[in-house]
Amino acid sequence: MRQNPQTTERLRPVDLARRHGLSTQAVRNYEEAGILPVAGRTPHGYRTYTPLHAHALDAFLALIPGHGHAGATSIMRAVNRDEPEAAFRIVDESHAQLLEDRRTLHAVEKALRDLAPGAVADEAAGAGDLFVGPLAVKLGIRPATLRKWERAGLVSPRRDPRTGYRVYDATDVRDAGLAHQLRRGGYRLEQIAPLIAQVRAAGGLEPLAAALGDWHARLAARGRAMLAGAAELDAYLRRQAGSRPSSPAKSVPGGSVPKASP
Repeated sequence: MRQNPQTTERLRPVDLARRHGLSTQAVRNYEEAGILPVAGRTPHGYRTYTPLHAHALDAFLALIPGHGHAGATSIMRAVNRDEPEAAFRIVDESHAQLLEDRRTLHAVEKALRDLAPGAVADEAAGAGDLFVGPLAVKLGIRPATLRKWERAGLVSPRRDPRTGYRVYDATDVRDAGLAHQLRRGGYRLEQIAPLIAQVRAAGGLEPLAAALGDWHARLAARGRAMLAGAAELDAYLRRQAGSRPSSPAKSVPGGSVPKASP
């Protein structure tokens, strides 16, 4: 029987490592983590790899930019356990997260367009530390509303160490003003929370607005990386299937082969 060159050609750990600028220890670690198939061994105990291992490493490294290191590891482990459905589910979850991130970005852009120009800045201007009552008066809402927003993660006041009262600093006042405007615009708390989180991460509304273009670019790059990773994963799955030995035909009692059903 003709042997499959994908499973007979021997490669050393250093051969796989040099191909991607990795250390040989990294290659061994990937094998031990289940990212690569189990290596063969020489009579002296040295690892031997094949082109199939090289393709597995190609697939893993291509998956990382789109799915992250942990996601790529889980995908390759599932594939090497011969559980492709589990691998596809992880891929689907990454795509679902990317779609949710796109929706969040679009919601942020719409919310920023809907905000009254300068209103949030006016509400936060000159604001020092405020207790819940004065801030509620400033915004024209009830203190219970601020406490509800806190539970929803829209504001994060600290507690006064002596009295235990909530204390809102200038950032909290800004976030409360932003939440107040968006609530008046008909936004739900679950829609506002991601926007507030992005405003905090960016350091304010103006930096966030300036970062939207970069946010679009990062999502596009992630989507493109997922496509590249999918191509390498598909190639690896094809090579993996081609490397398996053909199953011998099962004998049938009486020596006859059953006819196919019409």
